[in-house]
Amino acid sequence: MTNRNKTFRSALVILVAFGLVSCVPTLVPKSGSLTQPESYSWQGDTTNSATINWRNYFADTNLTALIDLALANNQELNIILQEIEIARNEARVRKGEYLPFVNLKLGSGVEKVGRYTSQGANDANTEIAPGREFPEPLTDIALQASATWELDIWHKLRNARKAAVMRYLSSIEGRNFMVTQLVAEIAEAYYELMALDNQLDILKTNIQIQQNALKMVRQQKLAAKVTELAVKKFEAEVLKNQSNLFTIEQQIVETENWLNLLVGRYPQRIERSSVQFTKLKPDSLSTGVPSQLLLNRPDLRQAEQKLAASKLDIQVARANFYPSVGITAGLGYQAFNAEYLLQTPESMLYSIVGDVVQPLVNRNAIIANYYTANAKQIQAAYEYERAILQAYTEVVNQVSNLDNLQKSYDLKRQQVQTLNQSITISTNLFQSARADYMEVMLTQRDALEAKIEMVETKKEQLISTVQLYKALGGGWQ
Repeated sequence: MTNRNKTFRSALVILVAFGLVSCVPTLVPKSGSLTQPESYSWQGDTTNSATINWRNYFADTNLTALIDLALANNQELNIILQEIEIARNEARVRKGEYLPFVNLKLGSGVEKVGRYTSQGANDANTEIAPGREFPEPLTDIALQASATWELDIWHKLRNARKAAVMRYLSSIEGRNFMVTQLVAEIAEAYYELMALDNQLDILKTNIQIQQNALKMVRQQKLAAKVTELAVKKFEAEVLKNQSNLFTIEQQIVETENWLNLLVGRYPQRIERSSVQFTKLKPDSLSTGVPSQLLLNRPDLRQAEQKLAASKLDIQVARANFYPSVGITAGLGYQAFNAEYLLQTPESMLYSIVGDVVQPLVNRNAIIANYYTANAKQIQAAYEYERAILQAYTEVVNQVSNLDNLQKSYDLKRQQVQTLNQSITISTNLFQSARADYMEVMLTQRDALEAKIEMVETKKEQLISTVQLYKALGGGWQ
């Protein structure tokens, strides 16, 4: 074959390779941009309660002790910490792929070939000076360094490393978001436990009031002022509320055990002070401006890092269409006798090879991976937009919820005060035969329900402040 033909074939191969490169599909990634309102509907400034450390936000020392214990022992959080370690190691792997791979080899072997083989016959017929004959069997000793390096011309390896770093940072934000959720969940369960304590005390007090009323009704029956029906009605009401005591006690046990599970320990009593529960005032929180959610909420930053990594994944998938350029090199010494191993240049060997590899046949798989990377990027963009929208909505909902709960609690408190007065009035009227026993019983029942509802509303108030604190991005610092 003439040199002209060789040149023509080489040029043809190059043209085909670059022609295939020019056929890379054009895709338009989604930016993931969602315009946020500049401010909330209520008046506010840039002061944001999300920057408050949870130790300073929660004043109850028993609650902060539980949170401290959970951050150290919670199994789910510790699992996420291992996921962070996995992501960090993945980033280190990607960084290593970008650098040359260098190996050092020290080897030794022995070989005996048959005389009546091509190699054996050739060795037998070779004239060698006396004292220099091939040993039989032939030993082989080698000391060699080799290196392989893929030249990152299209930034495939660089982008893969950056994407791995983005996912590592995303895993850290995922851990921070888990901390936020864990802190909120413990606080909510703690307030739930305090509310159950108060409901139990209210029920016990109400049972005492009903038992006193039962004694009064029995006396009225002896005086023939009421019938046995009134006595049985009051007895049934007392028994019903005594039964409800065990229901609340079981709820207390389950709530305590749930808290113990969150802090990573076996069931035991949870230390708390529930006496002043109804007098607790929800903290006033500053919401700042919507744009601060992008800085304070770990789940938004996590979604942002995932979006950035998915964009780099498209660049990595696109680079697979282009030729890859690699260099392989080796340098070392080799001899059949250790005495001659380091003799230079007789025992020295070296090699260097460069290659360009262009995919020709399996392009369908490359195209499919490219489209898949693009679809995942669009998916990540929509997830980021949804996270922003959800974060804004959560803040608006909780601010409104706090306002309505405060109004509801004020009315519940007035209702309880009125019904407490009604109990005294109905009892006095019953004793003077100006009211029947049903009015007394229904008034006591209404008062009990109102007190339970007031405690429930107080619990919802406190939980709503925790939810707003979490919605703003607080709790992980």
